[in-house]
Amino acid sequence: MAPMAGVTDRAFRRLCLRYGADLVFTEMVSAKAVSFGDEKSYELARLDDSDRPASIQIFGSEPKSIAFAAKEMLKYSPVTIDINMGCPVPKIAGSGDGSALMKKPELAGEIIYAAVEAVDIPVTVKIRSGWDSSSINAIEIAKIAESNGAAAITVHGRTRAQGYEGKANRSVIKSVKSAVNIPVFANGDVRDGQSAIEMLVETGCDGVMVGRGALGSPWIFEEIKAKLENRNPRIITAEEKREAILEQLEMMVADKGESSAIHEIRKHIAWYIKGIPNAASIRASVFSVHTKENLKEILSQTELF
Repeated sequence: MAPMAGVTDRAFRRLCLRYGADLVFTEMVSAKAVSFGDEKSYELARLDDSDRPASIQIFGSEPKSIAFAAKEMLKYSPVTIDINMGCPVPKIAGSGDGSALMKKPELAGEIIYAAVEAVDIPVTVKIRSGWDSSSINAIEIAKIAESNGAAAITVHGRTRAQGYEGKANRSVIKSVKSAVNIPVFANGDVRDGQSAIEMLVETGCDGVMVGRGALGSPWIFEEIKAKLENRNPRIITAEEKREAILEQLEMMVADKGESSAIHEIRKHIAWYIKGIPNAASIRASVFSVHTKENLKEILSQTELF
């Protein structure tokens, strides 16, 4: 399960693991904020026994703060520390973090090296194909990551300029896999079992990372595994989907409090019901309530799927 800000909180991570994800990631955590002792950043990174195995993703552009944050994250016992070098959001990339590091290969290497030296667990890196179509340099960054001690690389097959538009370039991912000797994971446009198989076959990668394909569909991991094993995927019933949403709500309330949970789960519900005939009216009802009990009433009484 890919790290996604505002999405991969503890509740959603638990669901993805239950439905077959082999590894989940936290929302990205600011290394600089951690170095300042920001409690919210530590809370984003906190892992419980119920959401493992998990990796903690950090972002930043200062080797010292990256090293400090990586070491601090060890208190939560993640499987790996993952460094974000792919986020395209202007707020992140515009500050020199995330995908902006694709434009500074030397600094990228220093950051990876700093993290590797700071911790005794694997350090992984998530990158894009490049900054834009005229600067596709994923191979260069991947080699730098490998030479500075990275244990694995995930490649999102889009440039920063693309954002999430257009198609992920599988040939770039394939070229990265061929260029390094560490595991490479493919990311971008994996939306079901068939696209996962196609991604693996076309790129030769060691695995796939699922991002937006899991939104409103945490059971995608079950489907992918069934496809890999040449099995028919299990049918997820409407009732099971409803129970998953209700459970996600309860977990979010326990983690964040009722007000924050109600506000944040609305987008998840919109993803769960996307494409059904009465989605617009359901969304309107969901966005109009402010208590857990009222939301549970709507979820329990409405034809969601």
